[in-house]
Amino acid sequence: MTLADRAAELRRLHTDDDLLQVVNVWDVIGATVVADLPQTRAIATASKSIAASFGYADGEQIPRDLMLDMVGRIARAVEVPVSADLEAGYGDPAETIRRAIGHGVAGANLEDQLKPLAESVAAVEAAVAAAEAEGVPFALNARTDAFLPNGHRPRAERVVDAIERGRAYIEAGATCVFVPGNFGEDVVAELVEGIGVRRVSVIGLPDIPPPDRLQELGVARVSYGPQTQRVSLGALQDLAAMLYAGGVLPDGIRALS
Repeated sequence: MTLADRAAELRRLHTDDDLLQVVNVWDVIGATVVADLPQTRAIATASKSIAASFGYADGEQIPRDLMLDMVGRIARAVEVPVSADLEAGYGDPAETIRRAIGHGVAGANLEDQLKPLAESVAAVEAAVAAAEAEGVPFALNARTDAFLPNGHRPRAERVVDAIERGRAYIEAGATCVFVPGNFGEDVVAELVEGIGVRRVSVIGLPDIPPPDRLQELGVARVSYGPQTQRVSLGALQDLAAMLYAGGVLPDGIRALS
């Protein structure tokens, strides 16, 4: 498929009746291992995980060129569409999206960091316009940080804020609205009712309903962020501890590379 084809497919997957599950990756070998699974319809990168793999802290500390190089390597290594986590756009959302498209990326997360609404809407509009200028039906997953730790705002206030921002981002051309947070089914239902069916994206944290229930609630997409890297690194650390304690490598190690 061409990049335009992959982008169109990624947008379709967000609006399809079936929930889109994307497992987050941070390097080429991880992407190819996940892409080899027949259930994989798209892949997402995790910016925090990519930054950590290069020794950088989260929050746009990694140079944009380095981030784009890695997401491009991932996009070129797999056949399925790739959605890249591009944080807040590195100070220039339009140029960052344009360059990501040049690297073969079919969609992206773009976070608002709870900046003033007008500024955040302008960033979404700029990203959408940049993709349109490249002739790519880009799948923009506009993220609002309304539920991330930021003091002690009441839950109801966070819901209202997320819905107001989400509606504005959809109006500005976003495909979907990503609302990360560890909240329960009642909040998920409120977000879907307020933003729209198959318009809400969440992260699979402990209090988030399981995929089957998310699909019933009308959620478009669930991803897993840096948790996938944490699981992998935990398994590596456990293996190292077992070997140091006198153990041996287990039988049946799969050759995935």
